[in-house]
Amino acid sequence: MQEKLQKIKDSFEKKLKSIKDLDSLDILYNEYFSRKAGEMTNIMKSLKDLSGEERKEMGALSNTVKTEMESLFENKKQELENKKWETLLETEKIDITQPKLPQERQGSKHPVTLVHETLENLFTSMGFMLLDGPELESDYYNFEALNIPQNHPARDTQDTFFIKGNKDMVMRTHTSSVQVRAMQKYGAPLRAVVTGRVFRNEAIDASHDHTFYQMEGILIDKNISIANVLGTMKELLAGVFGREVEVRLRPGHFDFVEPGFELDMKCLVCEGKGCGACKHSGWVETLPCGLVHPSVIESGGLDSKEWTGFAFGLGSSRLVMQRYGIEDIRLLHSGRLDFLKQF
Repeated sequence: MQEKLQKIKDSFEKKLKSIKDLDSLDILYNEYFSRKAGEMTNIMKSLKDLSGEERKEMGALSNTVKTEMESLFENKKQELENKKWETLLETEKIDITQPKLPQERQGSKHPVTLVHETLENLFTSMGFMLLDGPELESDYYNFEALNIPQNHPARDTQDTFFIKGNKDMVMRTHTSSVQVRAMQKYGAPLRAVVTGRVFRNEAIDASHDHTFYQMEGILIDKNISIANVLGTMKELLAGVFGREVEVRLRPGHFDFVEPGFELDMKCLVCEGKGCGACKHSGWVETLPCGLVHPSVIESGGLDSKEWTGFAFGLGSSRLVMQRYGIEDIRLLHSGRLDFLKQF
């Protein structure tokens, strides 16, 4: 049996040297160590046929040979695995110099943001400062300070979102609520514009929404006239659209200006022919404006006999529609990616 063990070991070593891959190594292992028909397994099973002293001697020798063969096997396995990874590293190198693959654009500025930036740049170049104000506004600044008394129709629940449980707070219906705040804080002379969201209980259609954007402008100085209003408004529209825009001026009533006007522009979506954006009239109500009412100047802590001024409220959502040819205002808050990706 001793000679047989030596022959098995020699045969195993010889075959082991010729192995070139892990699959062949597994086959060789099963040939010698499988539980059913392995060469060493059979030797271990035959020990039971030997006498006591010889079984003890051959058992010890068999275990020694088996251990040596298994050690040779493990060394060979480690060698082949190392070689495999070296080969993979050689054949599967990553070229870190490869140009970055093109990616889909992740986002862009909303069209309202684009128009507001244009407006803000235009007015700051004219010496106006940019202001902001609260969207949840007090009744005083939203109405009373702007010469809108308690019984004014703008306070009706059909027009205003009132706050349940707090009759003194409303969702601001216009950015005009910043006018008096600005005069109280900065005094006069004053040039300021305010952009932001406003809220009204509107019947929603292609040209009306309950949430939309405005830009408020106010200028307080001495000897201000309607000529200053018209000149500023024309400069504004030319700056937004990059060309002269046909306008018309109509008398309009706004409690915080006197006299007051409605400045309309010819619809640029349909060129005056009539469409959903202009309510099929060919004209778009764009700039309510006028000279600041003396009572509003007084609410701002200024002497209305010394200071005059003009104010305007620009529906910037409608300017966006005109600039980009959008016929439905509801698209601006729709969140539709096919719409937003155009900008």
